Amino acid sequence: MKVVITGGAGFLGKKLARRILEGAELLGPSGQPEQVRELTLFDVVPASGPGLDDPRVHALAGDIANFATVQSIMQGASTVFHFAAVVSAGAEADFDLGYKVNLDGTRYVLEACRALGTAPRMIFTSSLAAYGGDLPPAVTDDTPLTPQTSYGAQKSIGEFLVRDYTRKGYLRGTAIRLPTICVRTGAPNKAASTWASSIVREPLTGVDVVCPVTPQTVMAVLSPRRTVDAFVRAHNLEVDAFGPGRTLLLNGINVTARELEAAMQRHAGNRRTGTVTWQHDPMIQRICDGWPQGIDGARARRLGFETDRDLDEIVRHFIADDLDEQMRLVSRAA
Repeated sequence: MKVVITGGAGFLGKKLARRILEGAELLGPSGQPEQVRELTLFDVVPASGPGLDDPRVHALAGDIANFATVQSIMQGASTVFHFAAVVSAGAEADFDLGYKVNLDGTRYVLEACRALGTAPRMIFTSSLAAYGGDLPPAVTDDTPLTPQTSYGAQKSIGEFLVRDYTRKGYLRGTAIRLPTICVRTGAPNKAASTWASSIVREPLTGVDVVCPVTPQTVMAVLSPRRTVDAFVRAHNLEVDAFGPGRTLLLNGINVTARELEAAMQRHAGNRRTGTVTWQHDPMIQRICDGWPQGIDGARARRLGFETDRDLDEIVRHFIADDLDEQMRLVSRAA
């Protein structure tokens, strides 16, 4: 069984890859668990890092918006996890790049899957940015998609494409709408939500951080552990389980920026922590304020997808799973 992860050099791509290499059970085309004999990680740079030096791993670099390249990496694939994307603020700042990667790239992945003629399993990562405007206190599986940013529009279009290609039998696709993933390792990126990780990650490694939103700003968050669990679980369910929209809205817990800072401090122990400085950025604030303030994903609950117990559990997971690696990254950058 061959698995392809686009965006495979990114944080979630590598997390999922390690889980697969450690023996996560994936159902193959037969409907039975099958051994993963090849794991292709595709991104703009080759994937590397602990646990990825497995002979089954093929780390490839290229352009997701080049159809010939995408078609070549998809050859023989039974499963595709499509994570590759320009993130929210990046897609808003560079209109052409956002559509090139997030729309054209997604269409090329779908077309490459279609060309296989084997209806591979495909998981597409969507976002709460697909919602926007005048929203209820908590969005649901059936809340209309009304994106207010280019990134949200691109993710919404991607969902409709996955639905249509699945309806036609070209692939077996599911779109997963993700809350903000917290806590991510690495450096801050151009995502408007990057502060949700930075408030915890940087101070715990002794680095000062600037938060661009107000302390009262609300974000729905989910830990990387639970997110990777969800990818594996979603992969192994029949696409009909997700309803005619072929989508899954993952639940998260609602936290404020101030609560994230407080949770970091509660678990700092005797570490020398960096300082959080509040420096308002109107563009980032506007983007974040346009996202849902709460989530009520009944389908995810019914299908057994789990959320984190509380914010303290999220921070403990980061310390246990990723803090040592983050410290090494900080040390190398110094």
